[in-house]
Amino acid sequence: MKYSKGWGAVLVVLLLLILDQVIKIWVKTHMYLYDSIEVTSWFQIYFTENPGMAFGMELMDKLYLTLFRIIAVGFIGYYLYRIVRQNYNFGYIACISFIFAGAVGNIIDSVFYGVFFEESSRTHIAAFLPDGGGYAPWLHGMVVDMFYFPLIKTILPEWVPVWGGQEFIFFRPIFNLADSAICVGVFVLFLFYRKTLSNSMSKEDKKTDAVEAQ
Repeated sequence: MKYSKGWGAVLVVLLLLILDQVIKIWVKTHMYLYDSIEVTSWFQIYFTENPGMAFGMELMDKLYLTLFRIIAVGFIGYYLYRIVRQNYNFGYIACISFIFAGAVGNIIDSVFYGVFFEESSRTHIAAFLPDGGGYAPWLHGMVVDMFYFPLIKTILPEWVPVWGGQEFIFFRPIFNLADSAICVGVFVLFLFYRKTLSNSMSKEDKKTDAVEAQ
């Protein structure tokens, strides 16, 4: 049974990674930077590049961020391997697989996109493997984001403190499939598998204490 769960986890990760990269590469090689395609009044494909964390946040230098992501993915991957070996519930395994796939998907952008693609701009669509080389060295690539859901667009009343009279948009962040996979994995994990997660962490702590006591 654990082998089928292991292959299930591999399938989830591969499908998410392939779909994430297909979407990103298509957007990168077919759209100008900040170009948009309106799918509905509340959903757009809006091409932007993110040098920082998920949902457009920028918290640290790109090199340190990429190295941090790689280390974090190593821990998540090892944990995923452990819970498959221990025959955990597949729903729990799938949640961790979503988080792992999402993290790896954004790492691929950070590690490789700067080398393999031209720089995108408002007037130039990037080419794959350009003759002049990419726009950044290894580990310095930017993450491609494209999903934009401006569910509410309005002007705030003048009586609202500080922001009165300004445009208000909800939901403003622009993200990609990898970000979505991480969020879905974390949301379902804490909604349905908090006890499993807590028990799993307790087991890991006990194993660590046992090793240190030897």
